Amino acid sequence: MNKKWQVVKYLTLDFLAATLSWSLFFVYRKEVIEPKVFGGWNVPFEFTHQFFLALLFIPSFWILFYYITGFYRNVLRKSRLLELGQTFATSLVGVIVLFFAFVLDDWIASYKDYYQSFLVLFGLHFSLTYFFRLILTTRTIHQIHHRKIGFNTLIIGSNEKALTLYREMSSQVRPAGNKFVGYVALNESQEDALKGHLPRLGNIGDILNIIENNRIEEVILAFADYDKAKANETLTVIENRQVNIWGIPDLYDFLSGSVKISTIYSSPLIKISNGLMPAWQENTKRMLDVLFSLIAMILFFPVFIVLAIMIKSTSHGPVFYKQERVGRFGKLFYIYKLRSMVHDAENGTPALSSEDDGRITKIGRFLRKTHLDEIPQFYNVLIGKMSLIGPRPEREYYIRQIVKKAPHYTHLHKLRPGITSWGQVKYGYASNVEEMLERLPYDMMYLKNISLYIDFKILIYTIMVSVKGKGK
Repeated sequence: MNKKWQVVKYLTLDFLAATLSWSLFFVYRKEVIEPKVFGGWNVPFEFTHQFFLALLFIPSFWILFYYITGFYRNVLRKSRLLELGQTFATSLVGVIVLFFAFVLDDWIASYKDYYQSFLVLFGLHFSLTYFFRLILTTRTIHQIHHRKIGFNTLIIGSNEKALTLYREMSSQVRPAGNKFVGYVALNESQEDALKGHLPRLGNIGDILNIIENNRIEEVILAFADYDKAKANETLTVIENRQVNIWGIPDLYDFLSGSVKISTIYSSPLIKISNGLMPAWQENTKRMLDVLFSLIAMILFFPVFIVLAIMIKSTSHGPVFYKQERVGRFGKLFYIYKLRSMVHDAENGTPALSSEDDGRITKIGRFLRKTHLDEIPQFYNVLIGKMSLIGPRPEREYYIRQIVKKAPHYTHLHKLRPGITSWGQVKYGYASNVEEMLERLPYDMMYLKNISLYIDFKILIYTIMVSVKGKGK
């Protein structure tokens, strides 16, 4: 099943539920509340233009609220019980907001009418929303249990533990949706218990290509106790890819309480891959990225025109500079900047700039000091390739050198690269691999402490550096 189509279904039904609930609540206010105010007189009933305006705004408010809270993520992995709790909580918060925004100034005969209005609006919205969601989620779960929906799953390891897990999950009465496409053995010398049960897709050294070529969505690590070092190496490589990673727990994991399950039918697995930010923060971060980028592109447009004329009139070559960088999940993309160097400065050979680099033009030095050369990158943010705040994207050529000295660098690929970063504020542009490594601890600290609060602090410091012209 297409995940995007599933999201469209949820969006449509949520919009419909919000529209119906507000329409019924409007009728309730007109037929029950208002007659009390006017002493039982028959108040003429009509759908006013305010009502129709509300039908545009209020359902849109609910859709935005659900998006921020992360409801539309993992739409094929919904739990009806968890969905009940989430729908109740979001309905309660949303109705409180709408009540204070639109209902509190209503004419009422008694303060008790406020309580009744709140309960009616909450009851209508919650019941209609969850009713539609329950139908859609139940249908999806039914398709998973009948193996009509599956998630391409790869097993890493081929010991007896892996074989036992494969047999258990393949014979489940109510399968969890794992569609096993193959396995990867750790090395040739160890046992190969899955041979003959699943196709062997290759070696551990080619794991990233295997995941991409087979469209793997779920990875299960089946390592023996003596393979812990190999497990850490493998995690370093695949944890920054867009897959769910699971591990087979041992007795210690059960005793320590690290095993969390969401279904009583499936085999217990430890979820190793987790989101770096709560869903509401991650979605808010993306919304702010889009909003600020649009505002910045409008505000900086006159500045951009002036700078473009200056670049074109003072040096030969295009106004824009385009370069391939490594982005989120290791995917390549093109970064755009205002050109601050002479045309064809590298001439095909990667070379970082330094403080006294003769390739930097006069206007280019000003652009770098003030970070105004970054203006076109707001376009990268707008299309989702970058974020306002995040580790600076590097070229694959330099990443290969960095990884030799700091293998954990690849963890940064869990994030969208940013226009500015903690490391960028501290060190500015790196002129060699050693400076990239010096900047790395700050980017790793950002990875481990990522939050909207940290983003705002980095943004403020970046503005201060730009205004003072102290950029490097």
